[in-house]
Amino acid sequence: MAKDDVFDSFENAIRGRTDIGNPWHITPTGRRYEPDYELLRTLLAIPIEAGSGSESGRFANAIDAWVAAELRRAGFPADEVWPRLTKPRVLPREIGLFIQSLPKKLRGDVEAHVIRNTTVAPRDAKVLGRAYAKQVDVVIAQWSRGPELMVSTKSMVSSFGNNLKNRFEESYGDAKNLRGRFPLAAIGFLFVFRSTILANPGRFESAIDMLRKLRSEMDVYDTTCMVVAEWGDKAPATDREGGSFDRVTIRNDVTPPDLRADQFLAVMIETVLDRTPIEAHVEVRERHEHRQLPVTELNEEDSPDE
Repeated sequence: MAKDDVFDSFENAIRGRTDIGNPWHITPTGRRYEPDYELLRTLLAIPIEAGSGSESGRFANAIDAWVAAELRRAGFPADEVWPRLTKPRVLPREIGLFIQSLPKKLRGDVEAHVIRNTTVAPRDAKVLGRAYAKQVDVVIAQWSRGPELMVSTKSMVSSFGNNLKNRFEESYGDAKNLRGRFPLAAIGFLFVFRSTILANPGRFESAIDMLRKLRSEMDVYDTTCMVVAEWGDKAPATDREGGSFDRVTIRNDVTPPDLRADQFLAVMIETVLDRTPIEAHVEVRERHEHRQLPVTELNEEDSPDE
């Protein structure tokens, strides 16, 4: 199955969760981010139900689709978050604006040509780091700003021995490579494990330790995340009513609070806001602060003195 077709299978589930509101909540103890775990369960269930393990790539794509959906939910523009909800999955914002400005009778034909042109609209977001080009799973970028947020995702559903060590070695090198060229970007690492890792407490503790170490230096990840997903081996029956697949459970009860998805998304988003002027990402800031800001979004054509 082509990668775009894989993302196609997630679209309806994501569209069905667009009315759940602002992910930021103000509580007596402060501001917190509430991820849409129901959507994550639903997206992970799609490849599991189809019998596709993490090695097929479909499981990993479900994770990417969820992270991208959360960033759009936080207020980042749809065309700046890759993978996009619709084809093409990677499209420079400026090209998207150009297509939307065309007369309707031209728009469809031009968009079709763009989708077929993998130079303009590639299937993967490849970013040049300090030492080598790296495919990044989730990206927020503009032409004038470059990558502002990059998330690398990994998944592991079995073989938690040497494979675990190899994944962390790769991730450590990737972080150094990307940080070397983009010191101001928010860079994060999210790892999804099947709950069977809990049967080996030593491997589980090693995973926790390595995820914490991946963010312990200035030139690696700003934050890291562990998601533990649980499901049975027996193929489930599809819900005939079209409801969400309910045999996937997100085990936040076993995940340390400092590695959970709520802190991960909060740190990633707040890092972008901290490293950009207040005129950038105004809608994201307004959702974050629960108030309207008296500023206008900074457009790339604006001069710094305006």
